[in-house]
Amino acid sequence: MIRLYSLFALINLILLIVALIDCLSADEALIRALPRVVWVLLILLFSPIGAIVWFVAGRPPRPVRLSNGTAWRPGSGFPEKGRPRRSGAPDDDPEFLRDLAARHAQEKAEDQKLMGDWEADLRRREEELRRRESGEKGN
Repeated sequence: MIRLYSLFALINLILLIVALIDCLSADEALIRALPRVVWVLLILLFSPIGAIVWFVAGRPPRPVRLSNGTAWRPGSGFPEKGRPRRSGAPDDDPEFLRDLAARHAQEKAEDQKLMGDWEADLRRREEELRRRESGEKGN
């Protein structure tokens, strides 16, 4: 019976050490679910359950080896060869450039019209102000 308990204690100690080393050597940004400090406390205080939970829920996901030999981590987006490609940059498309020039010309015309309206309104207000001032001085 003592041999069985000592075997369980040895397995628990090995699991605890391996889990701590794995947790402390993992990249902080890749650790899942909880911060590293909390994982270390869970591993130390709730042995062996904490170590088992670390391996199941906290450990960073392993990279997946693709058939072309590259590694891909979950959440890292598309592998480079599988990334959807655009036909080219927008400034290479003549239709896009024509549309852009037309929009620019239209916006410029609208801005000039708006500026002309503001200037006319300003002139009208200045003229009204001059009339009021000259009417008050004449009285």
